[in-house]
Amino acid sequence: MLTIFLISLFGFIAINVPIGFALLITATIMMYMSGITEPSVIVQNMIRGVNSFTIMAVPFFMLAGEIMNEGGISKRIVRFASSLLGHIKGSLGYVSILTGMLFAGVSGSALADTAAVGSVLYPLMKSEGYNEERSVDLICAAGTIGPIIPPSIPFILYGVMGQVSIIKLFEAGFIPGILIGGGLGLVWWFYTRGKDVYNTDRVFRWLEVKDATKDAIWALLLPIIIMGGILTGVATPTESAVVACVYAILVSLVIYRELKFCAFPRILLAAAKSTATVFLVIGSATSVAYFISTARIPGMIASGLLSITDNVYVIILLINIILLVIGCVMDLTPALLIMTPILLPIIQSFHLDPVWFGVVITVNLCIGLLTPPVGTVLYVGCGISKKSITQLSKPMVPYILAMLAVLLLISYCPALVMLIPNLLA
Repeated sequence: MLTIFLISLFGFIAINVPIGFALLITATIMMYMSGITEPSVIVQNMIRGVNSFTIMAVPFFMLAGEIMNEGGISKRIVRFASSLLGHIKGSLGYVSILTGMLFAGVSGSALADTAAVGSVLYPLMKSEGYNEERSVDLICAAGTIGPIIPPSIPFILYGVMGQVSIIKLFEAGFIPGILIGGGLGLVWWFYTRGKDVYNTDRVFRWLEVKDATKDAIWALLLPIIIMGGILTGVATPTESAVVACVYAILVSLVIYRELKFCAFPRILLAAAKSTATVFLVIGSATSVAYFISTARIPGMIASGLLSITDNVYVIILLINIILLVIGCVMDLTPALLIMTPILLPIIQSFHLDPVWFGVVITVNLCIGLLTPPVGTVLYVGCGISKKSITQLSKPMVPYILAMLAVLLLISYCPALVMLIPNLLA
């Protein structure tokens, strides 16, 4: 059954069948191979996959991201970050990292973060004479912090699929997200040192910081409201997502006055399309997960890994390698939904923390967003810069190496990931 699963799924993906339909066809094949002849089993599992109050947070966070892009929130966050870091050599690179981290606390989507930040910062970096490929690659790499610093759509999906506390996942995402931001900043520092083109004549001014903070305060309050409500138990992730939408509408429409009523149909349509795609993948992946479970595929893989070694550190390394390869050929969301029911039982059999693993698998698959041939965030960078995927791939290597270093650190230092959840327990 494992062989049938792998051949059918990746075979359909190889011939460019959309991932949601590839999963659905794979579930159908596995159903008949397991001796079940009632197609209603697939439908029931698809409904079960999306029939969740928690999963409703996904469309609302997507809608909030679309509203913020349209309503001027993103450019005010950029201005705030620039007021803090604009006096440093190569400042726009550090601004892109800090902005990516701040925006991560709002949208939870790598694609939304990269598009929003890149559309504002890349033209500025280009006009200042920055290396175009390295600049857009840095923006893309910073955008992948979006699914790691909460609120995070992948954490919500993983929590639903694995029956893991989403609040603890959110708490566990802070330190890895900050570490990735620091790693990217270190790479940018190495690259810009000794290059005069990155010098700046700007000086740090408290008055500028004050003005930028005053202008951006309503945007900066949004992640505090979202995470404050979740971490204090006042609101669930789904309720916080709804609050984020309402807040973003009020701020963009009433305070900043950049959101127009005529833009709502376009915003709602974009959010609906994204939601429909994700929900089709969730439903199809839930059906596949059912047959994966009944066929005991996780047990087969665990036995295969144990036949190689019973050293837990080597097992973690092998799982990371598998995920890195999967991330190169599959987007984050379907990869997460497919691999969670396969790998989570293996992780639990070694008595490892499922919350820790949720962060590890998300960080791992975020790296895949920057690697060809799929690399969806990298393709967003291509759209922003009008560069080819080949032009952007080589300069991306140092940023990927920095993220791999963080991945190894959190893989073998679970206490680092679990520090905040344990403190708040």
